[in-house]
Formats: sequence, C-alpha cells, structure tokens
Amino acid sequence: MRAGRTTVVGVLVTVLVLVMGLATGCGAAERVGKDGGGDVGVAIGLPRAQADRAATEPPEPEPAPEPRGTEDWRVSRPSFRGEVAAYTTQSSGVPGTRVGLKVSTTEGGWEAAAFRIGSYEGGTGAFVWESGFRRGRRQPAPRWASYERRTVVAPWERDLTVDTSTWAPGFYVFRLRTDTGWETQVPYVVTSESARGTVALVAPVTTWQAYNEWGGYSLYAGANGDTPSHAVSFDRPYNGATGANDYRTAAIPVVVRAERTGVPLSYFTNVDLHTDPSALDGARGYVSMGHDEYWTNTMRDAVLGARDAGTNLAFLGANTMYWRIRLEPGADGPARVVVGYRHSAHLDPLYAQGSVDATALFREPPVPRPEHDLVGMQYECYPVDTDYVVASPDWWGFRGTGVRRGTHVHGLVGPEADRVYPDARLPRPLQVLSHSPYSCRGVTTTTQSVYYTTGSGAGVFAAGTLRWGCAIVDRCERPLGTATLEFTRTVTDTLVSEFARGPVGRRHPARDNVADFDLSPVNTVPAS
Repeated sequence: MRAGRTTVVGVLVTVLVLVMGLATGCGAAERVGKDGGGDVGVAIGLPRAQADRAATEPPEPEPAPEPRGTEDWRVSRPSFRGEVAAYTTQSSGVPGTRVGLKVSTTEGGWEAAAFRIGSYEGGTGAFVWESGFRRGRRQPAPRWASYERRTVVAPWERDLTVDTSTWAPGFYVFRLRTDTGWETQVPYVVTSESARGTVALVAPVTTWQAYNEWGGYSLYAGANGDTPSHAVSFDRPYNGATGANDYRTAAIPVVVRAERTGVPLSYFTNVDLHTDPSALDGARGYVSMGHDEYWTNTMRDAVLGARDAGTNLAFLGANTMYWRIRLEPGADGPARVVVGYRHSAHLDPLYAQGSVDATALFREPPVPRPEHDLVGMQYECYPVDTDYVVASPDWWGFRGTGVRRGTHVHGLVGPEADRVYPDARLPRPLQVLSHSPYSCRGVTTTTQSVYYTTGSGAGVFAAGTLRWGCAIVDRCERPLGTATLEFTRTVTDTLVSEFARGPVGRRHPARDNVADFDLSPVNTVPAS
C-alpha cells in the first residue's frame, strides 16, 4: 500500500513540474531532468530553505515490501524413522553467522528451505532461503561422546553452510523435505545485536535438549532401561517431541502474537544469555517462551539483573528455573553440552565440593536458591488438568477479556503447574491473579498465576501453566476451545504491548492479596 501511494504522488508531482515548466520556458523541467529532481522544490513554489534542503538531501528510500507469508514451513509428512533428520551447528547467531546444516537421510535426495516466523499477510512464515536439491546420504549412527555421562551425539559431516547476512533477527525454522516427501524441521534463532528498547523473546533451548531422546538418551530416559544421560548434546537432531516441549506449539504461537503487536522485539535463546550476560541490557521486556526448566546460574543472574534494572518479565510457562545446569563445549563449538545430574545429583563432581554450580534443584542443597524469588512461584505438580480460575479480574493484564472473579478459563492449567510459597523469599507486593484448587496425585493443593512489582518499576507475570503457548492456537493435548484461545491471545497481546512502554510497575503497581488465599505449604514436588 505504501509503494502504491508513493507512485501516485510521484506522478502528480511530475505532471505539475511539466506544466509549470511550460509556463516558464521549460527551464525548471530541464533542471529536473538534469539533476534528478534537485530543483523540484523551486518549481512547485517551496520556500528557498526547503528547496535548498531538497536539492542537497538524498530522497528517503522506498520502504521494503512486506514479505508474503506462507504456511509451507509446517510439515505434513513428518519423519519418525530416520527418513530424514538434521541439526544446525549452532542454536543461534547474529545476522551474518555462517551456520552449518548436517543432514542424514535414507532417501535419494532432499532440499531445505528456511522461514522466518511472524505475523505476515498470507501466513505465519516468510520464506528467506532454499538450498536446491541435494543428493542424499545416510550419515553414521549415534555414538558416545561420553559413555560415563551417557552423552550421545550424531557424528555427522556438514552438508552445507548457510550465510545469514541478510536475515533479520527472529525465530526461524529450517524445513527439510526428501524427494519422496518425508519432512523434518530444525529451529534456529537469529540473535539480535542488542535488546535495548525492545521486548526480548527468549527460546528455552536447553529444556528442549533435556527432553530430547534422539539416539535413545535424554536427561529423563536411557535406551532399553539404561541409565539416563548426565549430559546431553546439541550436536544431534531434535526428535520431534510433542506436547509441552514442542517449540511449534509453545514458542512459535508467542512469537506470532508478539510480532502481531508491532512493538520493537529482539530475539535470543537462553544459551545467548549464558554466553553474553549483558544481552538483556536496556530491554523493556523479557518473555520466557514455554517450558523453561533448565537454567545456568549465569542465565538466572542475567534475568535477575534485568529485572532490577527495570526490565519487565513474563514467564509464559510453568516449572520455570527448576533445575540448575552447566554448559560445556561440544564438537561444534562452545555451550553445546547441557550437564545435569538429574537422577543422581550426588554423582556430580561439584556436588561434594558444595559448589553453587552443582547440578541440583535450585531450591535444594548444596547451595539453595529457590526459584520463586525471581519467578514469584515454584513448581508444584505433574500431571495437572484443571481450569484457570480468575481471582483478580481488575488486573490490567486481563483488560479486554471480560472475565469476572471466579470465571473459569477452561482447561488452561496443565500438564504441569506452579504454586505460591508464602515464605520470606516471596517478592512483595505480589498479586494472585488466578487460584485453582485441584488434586495432585491424590493430595489436595492449589495452583496460581501471579504478578508482582519491584522497586525498579519492573512488573513480573508468571502464568503457572505449560499450556499457555499451545492454548493460543488451541493445539494442546486436547482441545480447549475458542474462549480459552481468545483469553490467552488477549492477555499475551496486552502484556507485550504494555511491556514495550517501559517499567510497567510504575503504571500498574501490584495489589498484594496473598493473605486472601489459603496457600498452605503442601509440597508434593514430583520429579520433573
């Protein structure tokens, strides 16, 4: 539309110049032809000062056309038996990073395409690159990088290198398709050079890898009943996990809604916060997108420091910052191995040393740092399946939802949930936004969502459920319905838009109501 209006204006100006040039012996029109429009200001009667500027200043460039959207980034025939698999040599990188793509297939050939996820006319992905047809090859089977720690890697050769020089910061998906129609995807984040003045969207890639069972091993499971991994590698494909750990139904819906608001955004993975603790400097907002369970101390300190500098925080998940991890180098570069002695913390060599970097629960020894002093809540239970019951309908984030006290948002809480632990470490003032009683493995407890504000002016929202992202598109484990979809969409839009205006706590201080609820410390804490 902008290009069309500019063309019309240009035609009118040209006609006017020609007409006035005829009236003055064509002198002005001749100057326009020679100087490329330098004296147009004189010809159409602008004041001399404006005409001088028009003659010396270059014309403003035409805005780039808005990319056309598509849904072709999605897969319709997913590969689950190794028909095609791939991974990138980096999880993220600033524009210009040359990222390697490693591919294995049982088929004759494949092609790759990359799409930037956003809110575009025509779809949620904008096409940015394609590889062309490549002859297929089956790469080696999984091997041990460390048998002692049960770390599995894909020892593959690089098939091609992708130059991202022209790619804008954002969340991207590589879609690979074989000549026989099998498909797979690889997520990739083009990291922003700076978060200053933006709302930063952060992808929790360490949690995706903790649950990734490619090669038979994750931090949760070992092949054929073997011991689970104590360290997992990024040097392997994602295994197409579904549910709460599927970036397609947890992170991508948040990205699309945030892009739709039009506010300035920046993009990072949580590993970026570890490798560059200053990444969030100057950010107006920070959004944790989905299941964000595995953090290093450096990640935690980066987000805490941002909050204390006035950056608003939103945790659009549950079970946040539950496990402390370390990051180590891998074959393809730094911070490629997630170390987490989840099933036996005492086996971590740092545990006996009493190190703050020992990989244990944040809330437990050897150096307890309970997560709720940052998040406002702590993990409580799995599995959960209950309604989100509104407790503070006048909260600014519920604007436009039409909720009242006691409104049930159907099925929004699950499959994991958080709860307020009202001890001395709880940030205050803290406002309980929802309060839902339910039975956790036969024990009666409650779950909440909360909002608190700080002396820096920052406002912090924690959703307390893993279904927030999938509810935005109604693609959770089961259908939740239009009302739940519209509720999460509206609240997400409001959060991002208000965060972009700066410290939201100065405009909307939390109204502490913790004493109004029965928050007895029933700690079921099943492992997650």
